[in-house]
Amino acid sequence: MTINQKGRITRRGFFGLGSGAIAAAGILAGVDSAEAALDSGNKVDPAKADSAPITGKIAFEEHFALPGTIDASYASLPTPESRLQLQDLGSGRIAEMDRGGVELCIISHSGPGVIQAIPNTSEAIATSRQLNDYLAEQIAKYPKRLKGFAALPLQDPEAAAQELTRCVKELGFCGSLVNGFSQIGQADSAVFYDLPQYRPFWATVQELDVPFYLHPRLPLATRQQAYEGHPWFAGSAWGFAVETSIHALRLMSSGLFDEYPKLKVILGHLGEGLPFQIWRVDHRLSRLALHTKAKLTMSQYFRENFYFTTSGAFRTQALTDVMSEVGADHVLYSVDYPYEDMVEATNWFDNTPISEPDRLKIAHSNARRLFRL
Repeated sequence: MTINQKGRITRRGFFGLGSGAIAAAGILAGVDSAEAALDSGNKVDPAKADSAPITGKIAFEEHFALPGTIDASYASLPTPESRLQLQDLGSGRIAEMDRGGVELCIISHSGPGVIQAIPNTSEAIATSRQLNDYLAEQIAKYPKRLKGFAALPLQDPEAAAQELTRCVKELGFCGSLVNGFSQIGQADSAVFYDLPQYRPFWATVQELDVPFYLHPRLPLATRQQAYEGHPWFAGSAWGFAVETSIHALRLMSSGLFDEYPKLKVILGHLGEGLPFQIWRVDHRLSRLALHTKAKLTMSQYFRENFYFTTSGAFRTQALTDVMSEVGADHVLYSVDYPYEDMVEATNWFDNTPISEPDRLKIAHSNARRLFRL
């Protein structure tokens, strides 16, 4: 992006933005008045922070754990109370949603340990069905406030396609959330979904016309050499973004979206760092004449086939970067509850200096369109 000294987008900068130009112009038109707020990062007006939150939000990186499986979920729960919140799909969760102005949550199971980290394929298939049935039973108690994402046994692509079809057509789920690569046959294995055997699964996803949420997971213990001596970076502080962004790039460069151009993939945490780096990816591929299997640039798939949530990334500069890359229509509100706090998320989002039309799109309108709610 090119901005002149007065804070206006130049002609060259505007046309260099591609499909994000209109959104970027809307964001930056008021850059002078928003400059102080942007410089302060996440700070909000204390008076506004205490006011009632904007209501009607839809959030969909919001997690639960099946009773008895919480230890197979991510271990980074911030408080003992969070362990209880993770298992609560009842009145406690609804109360937290009300505190954050969230009208509807699309719920998903937390962590890879219960599905993606089960090397035994038949066990993964049975467990995913049990988990999805349990989630459907809980949603039925609060049908106006909760919906579900399917957990899928991608150890077997055909079984995963069948389970997704069942969850969408019979249980009324909104799509799927999958916690990264799957371990198949042995614990020390990592299988990614750009591989040819997954093409029939992706065909089912496109046919059902539901989004696929690619959620992070830790790299395997045998593949964490880069984190030796610094284990705190392997998870949500850094490694989650690295692992998930690589997986997303694998999908893009494999030609997947040429075969199935209507696929919709969601990335959390404002894109796992990819919005900042996607131009450089394309630039270096071009400069070094490195040819992928894809027909288009990574940026084109990024803008057309991907959606990005605010989950666990309450940072104005990061939000406006994503909006300038892909446009406000591909950005969606989320919290990452209970790993993050509903009120902290809404205090930031309700007061971050973006246009009100874009705020409403991100809060709920984009989600209603994407999920046909």
